[in-house]
Amino acid sequence: MRKLTYFVACSIDGFIGDPDGDASFMYAFLDEEFLAYLTTEYPETVAAHGRRSLGIHDLENKRFDTVIQGRGSYEVGLKEGITSPHPHLREYVASRTLAESPDPHVEIIADDLVGRVRELKAEDGEFGIWLCGGSRLAGELRDEIDELVIKTYPVALGSGMPMFAADFAVTGFALDEVRLFDNGVLVRTYSRKG
Repeated sequence: MRKLTYFVACSIDGFIGDPDGDASFMYAFLDEEFLAYLTTEYPETVAAHGRRSLGIHDLENKRFDTVIQGRGSYEVGLKEGITSPHPHLREYVASRTLAESPDPHVEIIADDLVGRVRELKAEDGEFGIWLCGGSRLAGELRDEIDELVIKTYPVALGSGMPMFAADFAVTGFALDEVRLFDNGVLVRTYSRKG
C-alpha cells in the first residue's frame, strides 16, 4: 500500500496561507541550507520551472511519483500560464468546478475523491503520493493521510487558511523526525498511529 503524505508549509500558528490563500511568506526562508535540504530530500516537490532555474531538472524522484492538489493550489501556476507544474509526477487536481483539464498530463478528480485516492494508494509501487494542498482538500482526505511532513516557518499570520479545513475527530500521529534549520524553519515528520 502506498502512503499519502501531506507535505505542507505553514506558519507557527498553523496557517498554510493568509485569508486570501497567499503563501508567499515562505519564500523568504528559501536560503542555501534549506534549499539544499529540499532538493536533496524532496526534489520532486519543486515545480518544473523552479527545477530548471536551480539546475535540478534531471534529478530523479526520491519519495513521490504522484501529486494531488486542490484547485486553489493549481490556480497559482495557471495564473502564470503553467498548466503542468509537476510534469515529472502523475498530476491530479481535485476540483468540482474545473470542467476539463487545461493540460493532457493533468487529470481532474471531480467526484469520489476519497475513492480515487484509495485506488492510487492501492497501486503497486515504491513511491508515495504527495498531497500538495490546500486546506479543504486535506480536510476531505484527513482519514487517508498516512504521513505529515510539516515545514513550519518562523512567522505568525494570525489568521488564514488552516492546515485542515474540516470538522473531524482527533487523529493521533507519532513524531518520527525533527529537523531545525539555521533560518528558524522546523521540519517535522509524523506517521499516523494505529
